[in-house]
Amino acid sequence: MKVLVVYCHPVPESFCAAVRDTALEALAAKGWEARVVDLYGENFDPVMRDQERRIYNQHAPDDPALQAHIDHLKWAEAIVFIYPTWWYGLPAMLKGWLDRVWANDVVFALAPQGGIVPLMGHIRKIAVLTTCGAPLWWSYVMGHPGRNTILRGIRALCGWRCRTLFLAHYRMDTSTPESRRRFLAKVRRRLEAF
Repeated sequence: MKVLVVYCHPVPESFCAAVRDTALEALAAKGWEARVVDLYGENFDPVMRDQERRIYNQHAPDDPALQAHIDHLKWAEAIVFIYPTWWYGLPAMLKGWLDRVWANDVVFALAPQGGIVPLMGHIRKIAVLTTCGAPLWWSYVMGHPGRNTILRGIRALCGWRCRTLFLAHYRMDTSTPESRRRFLAKVRRRLEAF
């Protein structure tokens, strides 16, 4: 299986980097081919400018900087998102990537009668691996907006039988070496089974 790993964290030595490395090891152990998109590492520009927005509903993005990202999406059969949950949602960098790359004539088409037609039927699996400072119960009170964006909104554009996985290390701000070790073991175990 071809897996696109979308990694989003500004600090190279972050715990999210350890999650990314563990995920890549688990995918390799399954014999799956992985490509990593490191949004901060490549200095991705998440800002949609005025002209880009004006033509958004007319055709696929024409910014050459986005073409490699579009090609990665077309190549993938599964996507693993790895990011920190900030303010209960996605980091701005990741949200900007979704805004700019998950675009008309790339991941959906606008139907003449209204609505959208999904174009990502080749994506069969989506996983989210995240860290969250809040406890689980408070994340549910807040509505888990980041989780919903990916596992509902993004998944709706993928294959109708697309499987999902969500793993979060809650209370990250007060985590311990032991809690982080357990989470990495869980990531490895669950990805290998996924």
